[in-house]
Amino acid sequence: MNQFVKNVFSSCLGVGVAFLLLGFFGFVLIAGLASVGEKKVSVSSNTVLHLKLDKPIPEQTNNLQVNPFDLTDQEILGLNDIVETIGHAAGDEKIKGILLDLEGSTGSGLATASTLRNAILKFKESGKFVVSYSKNYTQGTYYIASAADKVYINPLGGIDFHGFSAMIPFFKDMLDKVGIKMQVFYAGDFKSATEPYRLNKMSDQNRLQLREYLEPVFNNFLTEMGLSRNKTVAELRAIADELKIRDADDAVTFGLADQTGYIDEVIDDLKSRMELAEKDKLKTIGLEDYAGSYTKKRNSSAKDRIAVIYAEGSILSGSGDKGTIVDDQYVKLLRKIRNDEKIKAIVLRVNSPGGSAIASENIWRELTLAKSGDKKVVVSMGDYAASGGYYIACMADKIFAEPNTLTGSIGVFSMLPNASKLFEEKLGIHWDSVKTTSYSTGLNPFFDLAPAEQKYLQESTDKMYEKFLMRVAEGRNMSRDSVHAIAQGRIWPGEKAMAIGLVDEIGGLSQAMQSAADLAGIENYRVMEYPYQKDPLQAFLEELTGQKDDDAIRNQLIQRELGDYYKFYREAKEMLEMKGVQARLPVIIDFK
Repeated sequence: MNQFVKNVFSSCLGVGVAFLLLGFFGFVLIAGLASVGEKKVSVSSNTVLHLKLDKPIPEQTNNLQVNPFDLTDQEILGLNDIVETIGHAAGDEKIKGILLDLEGSTGSGLATASTLRNAILKFKESGKFVVSYSKNYTQGTYYIASAADKVYINPLGGIDFHGFSAMIPFFKDMLDKVGIKMQVFYAGDFKSATEPYRLNKMSDQNRLQLREYLEPVFNNFLTEMGLSRNKTVAELRAIADELKIRDADDAVTFGLADQTGYIDEVIDDLKSRMELAEKDKLKTIGLEDYAGSYTKKRNSSAKDRIAVIYAEGSILSGSGDKGTIVDDQYVKLLRKIRNDEKIKAIVLRVNSPGGSAIASENIWRELTLAKSGDKKVVVSMGDYAASGGYYIACMADKIFAEPNTLTGSIGVFSMLPNASKLFEEKLGIHWDSVKTTSYSTGLNPFFDLAPAEQKYLQESTDKMYEKFLMRVAEGRNMSRDSVHAIAQGRIWPGEKAMAIGLVDEIGGLSQAMQSAADLAGIENYRVMEYPYQKDPLQAFLEELTGQKDDDAIRNQLIQRELGDYYKFYREAKEMLEMKGVQARLPVIIDFK
């Protein structure tokens, strides 16, 4: 009996100590997060802004999943805030220049990289220097670096400069071997999202549209770099086509870099530009710290407001992770905005490859109601505004796109796997049923679709496509046939999209906001950003207290393990979980 009491006492003591330790570590983590959130950095005179663009760049600050246990990475600046911060640095006498530290990859699209590059060029107009250094430049980071006054490269480094491509895996043979047949229904000859499941190579239509997107976008890419590096498009194309950049010396020889050097030599260069002595310490400040060092200019006294709504990521129905566009969330948000009399205009910033057709329709509906309620709606397109991303944009009073925005893809598809062969021949599992009607088993992966069911799905897909055409025709003041001629799932670069009537002007978010103010007839206004992003401490506390769903936490852990490859996992997961007709981009193009 005494031994039993001792065991019970020991167990209780152990549990108590464990709870105390957990509480202590929780307190330390929360205190750490709180100190991160409260930290205010002061900027010394003669400081260099140190830009390390090695993290994903969302459209809106913190609108992506981060590791909640990483106290050093609790704020990820959005594109607009980065541009604003660089602009502020241009007018700050304490900031003498910028060091671009471009090791790694931003993971951003070409339109995002172009916006960053333009911000660097704008900064240079202040007369301040921009110096770039990297051990190895990716194609994307070099594009940004080419805007610098001087480009350094490590003596043993290189520049991966090879041109653009689109590579697509095809799964049909693999699925055939394992006994899965994808039953595919699509509308639009160029709607190629289903090709990997029904073909073993690109269709002629898909190959054509990809080439006609890539060529002008690559030409713009070369033109912009050529202006900065004093190179013709033909010279740069030859360098890429013949793989002339084999090492760092080649990069200097062919004029893509100015000098090979180590980081200490770069620091010496920066000191020289700032007229510092060799013994003086070079003062630098990181982008996030600098962004938190000054008070943002906000016209808080203005009565009128413009709502900037960030719509980035896949369009999903019902629920989704941070950094996606979930219809229930956006419908509720838009309803609140359209009923707010202080908000005179909406700027919808779209960076989305599309997704659920019904979710796109629900968001379109709320935007249309806002427009009919005398609120002006202007769209600004980022890297992508395709398929469902264009669906939610097409009703706007005015649409702005970047030259390299990938848009269009006006088409839809449905897919349903038939795994009966897998179950019967590979696994030895046989399905049978008793039905009260001919089709009461519903659409499922265990039985092949009957002809009537196939007809039903194709007709549903065609009907959704016609709805899509009409939405665009109404929004863009075009006939249904005119839209159909440029639709059929075909993708377009921003400049071509403007030429065919899908876009009104080439420009970025700032131009879209000015246009919204002009259309609404307001000059003095306050900008409000949506959706509301919780600060890191609040989000972390919700995770600790179980107020955040388990899927979000699991995805954060997966993202931490997969790193840059997480996007492929996320795309595959969304494809497997999709329901109903999809208005989704057929390919994600990586230019890095």
